[in-house]
Amino acid sequence: MQVRIVGVGKVRERYLQEGIREYLARIRPYFRVEVIDVRDEKVPSESTHGENALILEREGERLLSAAQGSGVIILLDIAGEPWSSIDLAERIRAWVMGGHSTVSFLIGGPLGVSEEVRSEAHHTVSLSRMTFPHQMVRLILLEQIYRAARIQHGDPYHK
Repeated sequence: MQVRIVGVGKVRERYLQEGIREYLARIRPYFRVEVIDVRDEKVPSESTHGENALILEREGERLLSAAQGSGVIILLDIAGEPWSSIDLAERIRAWVMGGHSTVSFLIGGPLGVSEEVRSEAHHTVSLSRMTFPHQMVRLILLEQIYRAARIQHGDPYHK
């Protein structure tokens, strides 16, 4: 199975880049993972509602374009359904058994995502009720994918 993590903007912090590389290496025996950064729009400090909507629309088009061809699209959003690590492992198993070869996780930018992205997502999931920087979410998600793979294969992993 291929997993795509599609996020708005680039990860600039070195410590996050290093963590992402580490978890990509750990996941490699289980899944093919591709991290795709789509271009973000500049958000004016005093933007209007209309400007924000246009930014979300443009970023949303890029997110959906990068997720094209996915059997399952999952939007990460604080208001989403809370899944446990075991839930994620069970869903990955079900997607594989259901013949889905590609799953895409979408991560919006600082303004969130457009309604079009929300409507295209098969699932909306929350990693936590806390708010995380959107660049950090990539690392947290990779750790959870790794944990789910370990659970799915019956390999030990701390709780």
